[in-house]
Amino acid sequence: MVAVGTIVWLSSELMFFAGLFAVYFQLRSVRPDLWAERVPALNVPFASFNTLVLVVSSIWCQLGVFQAERGHKARSGSLLQVKGWGMREWYVLTYLFGSFFVAGQVMEYSGLVSEGVTLSSDAYGSVFYMATGFHALHVTGGLIAFLLIIARTFTAKRYTHANQMGAVVTSYYWHFVDVVWIALFGTIYLLPLP
Repeated sequence: MVAVGTIVWLSSELMFFAGLFAVYFQLRSVRPDLWAERVPALNVPFASFNTLVLVVSSIWCQLGVFQAERGHKARSGSLLQVKGWGMREWYVLTYLFGSFFVAGQVMEYSGLVSEGVTLSSDAYGSVFYMATGFHALHVTGGLIAFLLIIARTFTAKRYTHANQMGAVVTSYYWHFVDVVWIALFGTIYLLPLP
């Protein structure tokens, strides 16, 4: 039931982001001159690296899910023995990569503000910060979920099916956030100007 509920909720989130994409493309078609002026301020190499960090975090997350499904909540050996890692270690690594991604977004925002691209500067700034900002909020929500799932591995006496499902549905959310970012990245950073 939890998995189905999560998928239904993610479908509503998909509609939310679809609306943001619609606004982006509408404004872009109406003001191509503004896009031509503002897009060069974007740091595409840095955003590409930050995107890679988020994509790799999804891989770590899935490795954690595999361990959760096997009932391995924590490592069985030394921290340096990666083959013995449980769900907790993979989720901590996912959390660190996700935190790095959000910190990268904040750094990018500060660079854009210094270039004069702000939320209230023009239509480009508004739609850019709305789309990427709401995504960053979703990533932050995922990071909080990871902390809760990791904390459960320390507090649960037995690692039950409910604990495993919590880890799995958190991964659904994280993969969703990852796919949405790939679409945002492709649209905002890579799509050629009209």
